[in-house]
Amino acid sequence: MPKYLLRLLCFTMILGALPVIVIGSVSYSIASRDIEQKVRESNLQILHQTQMRVEQVLRSLQLSSIQYVNSPLVLQAMKKPLDSSEFQEIRDLTSGFNNLQAVTNIDQAYLVNLDEDWVVSMRSFGKVDDFSIRDRIGSYLKYTNSLFWVTQNRSSAKESVPVSAGVGEAAQEPAPTLISSDNVVSMVFKIPMVPTNVKPKGLLVIDLADAELSTFLSRNPNSGDMYVLDRDQKYFLNDMEQDGKYDTLNQEINEKVESTGLAEGFFNAEVEGSQVAVSYRKSPLNGWLYVSVVSLGQITAQSQKIALVTGVATLIMLCMTGLVAIYGSRRMYSPISRLLQFTKGLDSPLAPSGRRQDEFIYIEERLSTLFSSEKTMREQMKGQHIHLQEFFMTKLLTGKISEEDFRYQGDLYDFPTSWARLGVLTLQIDTLEGTRYEEQDRDLLLFALNNMVGELLSSEIRFAPVMLDDAQVTVLASALVDEVQLKEWMHTQAELIRERVVTYLNLPVSIGISRSYAKIGDSPRAYQESREALQGRVSLGSRIILHYEDIQPRGQTEAALYTQLRMIEDQLASALKQGDEEKTNAYFAQYLGLLADKKLHFSEYPVIMVQLLSRVYQLVQEQGGDVAEVLGEKASMARLLKLSTLDEMTNWFRKCLFQPVIRFWREQEESQYLNIARRMIRLIEERYDRELSLEACAEELNFHPVYLSRVFKKEAGVNFTEYLAEYRMEKAKTWLQTTNLKISEIAEKLNYTNPTAFIRTFRKITGTTPGKYREQQR
Repeated sequence: MPKYLLRLLCFTMILGALPVIVIGSVSYSIASRDIEQKVRESNLQILHQTQMRVEQVLRSLQLSSIQYVNSPLVLQAMKKPLDSSEFQEIRDLTSGFNNLQAVTNIDQAYLVNLDEDWVVSMRSFGKVDDFSIRDRIGSYLKYTNSLFWVTQNRSSAKESVPVSAGVGEAAQEPAPTLISSDNVVSMVFKIPMVPTNVKPKGLLVIDLADAELSTFLSRNPNSGDMYVLDRDQKYFLNDMEQDGKYDTLNQEINEKVESTGLAEGFFNAEVEGSQVAVSYRKSPLNGWLYVSVVSLGQITAQSQKIALVTGVATLIMLCMTGLVAIYGSRRMYSPISRLLQFTKGLDSPLAPSGRRQDEFIYIEERLSTLFSSEKTMREQMKGQHIHLQEFFMTKLLTGKISEEDFRYQGDLYDFPTSWARLGVLTLQIDTLEGTRYEEQDRDLLLFALNNMVGELLSSEIRFAPVMLDDAQVTVLASALVDEVQLKEWMHTQAELIRERVVTYLNLPVSIGISRSYAKIGDSPRAYQESREALQGRVSLGSRIILHYEDIQPRGQTEAALYTQLRMIEDQLASALKQGDEEKTNAYFAQYLGLLADKKLHFSEYPVIMVQLLSRVYQLVQEQGGDVAEVLGEKASMARLLKLSTLDEMTNWFRKCLFQPVIRFWREQEESQYLNIARRMIRLIEERYDRELSLEACAEELNFHPVYLSRVFKKEAGVNFTEYLAEYRMEKAKTWLQTTNLKISEIAEKLNYTNPTAFIRTFRKITGTTPGKYREQQR
């Protein structure tokens, strides 16, 4: 089948079948969701009815029990002791229990008097200790409410550890139990019925068998599993605790009740690999949870019929849509088939071999093949034309092509053919320091500048702009003959370029302009003139436009200038050695000022700056430092020769040379000072008992005494004489404390010829005499 016919058929099928499938799917989804929602609401209603039936019995029992507790018979009995001889009164109390049977079947009931220690049940009477009930009573006393419900079972009662209590000890001997059923629900009244933490006088406890309340649970198979949980999330009223498959589900229900605070709700969950729908209600009466769990398969069983009917209807509509799509597609394809037969005769030798299945692509290729070859060749030539122009101009400016060759090939590159005079503009970036660009962006910036020049200047007045080394070069062609007008015209073009560069790139640039010339063969010489014009930035500054004619000729440099520069170099070197950055900058400014006053030729600046750089290198080497390690790669001579403006040179010397050298000299000086001070202290420690002076240390260390005094004062904080006296007095303190030497002997050991001088020095430093110091220490 043809490819386009197949696409048309598929599109028609999709267009007709998609709405049918969507409508069927949405209808089935809505019907299933509505059935599921109704089943959930029905289950929730059954839970509500079950809860109402159970709570109706419980509330009725509560009201009857309240009447019994508040009856005069019970109130009088709670105030006095009872024994088995008072048979009539005990029987009256028991008959009150029988009246409660009218509400529901009671498994057991008993009245406990805690103050008088007696218990009356439906079938017996005795002391509290006669029954296995004391532990249960202990657990009931922990509740703060006067009326509450407790669930428990026989096994816990026999062990005297009620399910809801958790307190008490096991009875030593078996006692009569008051519980006849295995599982019961106990309703407990505190007498008097006042909510308090104070121990009540008595209790009324009524036990209902779980089997009695279980009769109220729904047995409808469509409701699934229905069960009840007490406050402690334990099963009762059924035997579901034995399999435990809903334990995780019950925990999730409890978390939802606590997190949302809602008394009822429903959700979907997974139990043992099966999807189930869960409905729950929490009783405000006693906190019990009524839960219904129904399989989702059971819920959605009713929607299967709807799915079957919807599927059959959808299938029928799809078949009808397919028949209509086949018929309509063939009718719509017939014009395309006729056009395809017509284009078979348009095959050319350049047409692609083999027929495509897509008819429209085949027809398009037959029609476009006639024109594609010529168009492709034109595009290729156009793409290479610009590169050929730039390559040709590069060869022209570097002198690798003669004037005859240019005349022969110039017409091929659309260069200007008629001009009176020519000129060369060379543009260079002054500096990237202080701009938003980095050094690695320089080549990309030159490329952008070259494109800007090509767009700003018309192709009628310029040859193709090119990039040579670190500059952008443009050859201008003008019909002007007058040199003054021509110079002004070239300056105007250069000013236009510089302003646009500043506006769009915010980049400082300078432009050098050559002298005008008539022969195209003189372009290499004019290019060198424009480069030399740019070198004038060293003395004139950056962001300028320089003409080669405006550069002053090189004059004879005065011999006295080098003498003056040498003197300033010596002063600058001395300031560097002293680590004085302020003086260093001042001498360097004087150095540059002297160069500016003499108006040197731009070619002299690199020589003088290299001389100053060599002097700085010498300072580093004098201190034993490695130039590359101390100054780094940025302070190399090659870097200096690349700087084109005086501002760049000034900043380079101050940041890359002077500051690192000052830091290096300071570090070396501090290290030397510390070494000298340590050697002087070592001499004091070794010769404190002999004649020792600053002059003797100077002779020993080969330094001037004044220099040693200044270094020691800086490092030790005190002068040499004070430190020597303090050290001797410390020795004197040690001998006064640890020896029996006389004061005169200690003075003699410390090289004091007169004990009086020793005592005077000791008292000046310590504030007391040697004798008193010895007495204080002992």
